[in-house]
Amino acid sequence: MNPNPNQANPNQALWEKGDFTQIAASMRESGDALVQSLGITKGMRVLDLGCGDGTTAVPEARRGADVLGVDISRNLVEAANGRAKELGLSNLVVRQGDACNLQGLEVGQFDLVVSIFGAMFAPKPFDVAKEMVRVTRSGGRIVMGNWIPNDPTLVAQLLKISSAYTPPPPEGFISPMTWGVEANVVERFGAAGVPKERIALARDTYTFEYPAPPSELVAAFRKYYGPTMNAFEAAAKTGREGELDKELNELFARENRAASKDKTSIPATFLRVTVTR
Repeated sequence: MNPNPNQANPNQALWEKGDFTQIAASMRESGDALVQSLGITKGMRVLDLGCGDGTTAVPEARRGADVLGVDISRNLVEAANGRAKELGLSNLVVRQGDACNLQGLEVGQFDLVVSIFGAMFAPKPFDVAKEMVRVTRSGGRIVMGNWIPNDPTLVAQLLKISSAYTPPPPEGFISPMTWGVEANVVERFGAAGVPKERIALARDTYTFEYPAPPSELVAAFRKYYGPTMNAFEAAAKTGREGELDKELNELFARENRAASKDKTSIPATFLRVTVTR
């Protein structure tokens, strides 16, 4: 399952930067709620792709599924396996791997493939769709959660603001946000052999919960979240760090729905994709 070092996913360095577990802590409640909606039963074979430190993989295993988590980031694989061990979840194993090439996984190996804000960041979207379809059994399901480009809620705006401060991406780069466009989803799974009528698309909400004011969540993104870290590093070179910090603090404060000023609760809209094999 380890990615070929000669064909490394360029996102590996991005997600190994900082410490995404610090951000994932704000995503636990919604991760559990999302998994609750998946109808997981004991013994179900689940692949959680781009699983991070187990935000959805842990609740899947807690519901009795046999879960294989795959992530490009070595530190997140280690963190996820650490959580599984700490929680006594022997039915959850996490390995390093690339969503574009799930080498070592068999055709039809899984009843359910889940990727919540994970596989969307892999650089070859048509390969991602093809691989997810390949490893899902006939009659099984694929469920993706993808951020939506230009959506007014938190994550799309965070990434949009950050990109305004960073150098343009290399030629041939396909934005992960293209997974949030319904026509692209249909095209990519269509190329993998899935007819349009087997693809269900719906808008859903994911909420970031943080036990501190929005400004502290901004500080956590600045310190631990790869894309935001890169934006601040680029902004520092042009003396625009303060400008970026102000924009993000205004965004997080505006989107906060918590009743208390000492807490943060920010809903973000995403595209929920359900593919039936």
